[in-house]
Amino acid sequence: QVRLVESGGGLVQSGGSLRLSCAASGFAFSNHVMSWYRQTPDKPRELVATITTSETTTYADAVKGRFTISRDNAKKMLYLQMFWLRTDDTAVYFCHSLGPLTRREYWGQGTQVTVSS
Repeated sequence: QVRLVESGGGLVQSGGSLRLSCAASGFAFSNHVMSWYRQTPDKPRELVATITTSETTTYADAVKGRFTISRDNAKKMLYLQMFWLRTDDTAVYFCHSLGPLTRREYWGQGTQVTVSS
């Protein structure tokens, strides 16, 4: 079965760092565009970062220079390295995949990131 399982979230102070992981299984991970989204109770889900099958990356303006998205196709893992965290980075972070042909989408259950002042 298809699974995307996030981990690595937690509570950190402003200026701190976290590394989120997403373990994928049940689909052709290497053929999928992978992304991280985040969501807060007062905002809709927003795209944070994307990495293509050729490892081209894009980032939301709010995280450029602070976050790095990466993937390990051999391990079917997606990562989000976050530095210089801010209180407004607080959100539930979701792993997302998009198939190249059918455009089928898969979502993880999310991992909570809380940045305190």
